[in-house]
Amino acid sequence: MAILKACHDSPVGGHHGGNRPGEKVLECGYYWPTIYQDANQMVKACDQCQRQGSISKRHEMPINFVLEVEIFDVWGINFMGPFVSSYGMTYILVDVYYVFKWVEAIALPNNEARSVTAFLKKNIFTQFGTPRAIPCDGGSHFCNKAFAELLKKIWCKAQGVHTLSSSVECLVFVKACHLLVELEHKDMWALKKLNLDWAEAANLRMTQLNEMEEFRLHAYESVAIYKERMKFVHDKKILKREFNSGDLVLLFNSRLKLFSGKLKCKCSGPFKVVSVSPYGAIELESEDGTRTFKVNGQRVKHYLGTAGERHLIEQFALRDSPIEAPTKE
Repeated sequence: MAILKACHDSPVGGHHGGNRPGEKVLECGYYWPTIYQDANQMVKACDQCQRQGSISKRHEMPINFVLEVEIFDVWGINFMGPFVSSYGMTYILVDVYYVFKWVEAIALPNNEARSVTAFLKKNIFTQFGTPRAIPCDGGSHFCNKAFAELLKKIWCKAQGVHTLSSSVECLVFVKACHLLVELEHKDMWALKKLNLDWAEAANLRMTQLNEMEEFRLHAYESVAIYKERMKFVHDKKILKREFNSGDLVLLFNSRLKLFSGKLKCKCSGPFKVVSVSPYGAIELESEDGTRTFKVNGQRVKHYLGTAGERHLIEQFALRDSPIEAPTKE
């Protein structure tokens, strides 16, 4: 193994991969039966070789889709950054509609709560109405007193739908409708009252409600089939990787491209995996073991240790072979 290490790690080795270290050993006049297998194992366990390379779409985590079919019903919100300051802006607040991925984004100088409330009032509530839910990461800039006061002003409450006390609009559209305004002719109410058939109106309303529910079920099934097909196509193209608690991983520094230093090492670590969530987030323990942090599973890769730790092979000379030579009778 010292010969392989010299052909791979020495100043003239070049840290080549594949079968190249084995070929260099053969050029030096050495041979043993498992030379190429040992060379591949040593390259995989080389610390410097594991820290090279980049991440691509093949390293993405499997898709976990969300089924939502209501119009502008669920918006996902999150901050991006901090980035290098440009015109005083260091953060980007992104709000994405879950059904057809409509994006509303704005550049901000900070990630404070008042910036979030101002963005929601100007870009979401006034343009698309009040959503049913706004999933977020639970940060202090989203869950705070200012945001609670904003929800109170627009009459939002965290409660279920009560069919006995809800209006027709709430039952049909699954959300409360406030400040109802009707524009009609002044004498239209009289015509409606004289020509109204209560039994026919009730049957028509029940038919409309049943049709609406049927349309929603068809839309739900179509969206589920489409997203399952999309998940199959996406997951077929990615690498199958499994992370378990206690594994050692290297963390890819995705911000390195923003700074100078082409030959800098792009991976840091190794870090120990503490827990793995079913949605692609991985909790890692710092190198000193004092804190934990969460990262996306796309940014980590398995660390296989060093070549010296993984290659412990017994060596002996052929003249000292333990096999006894046959005796002549």
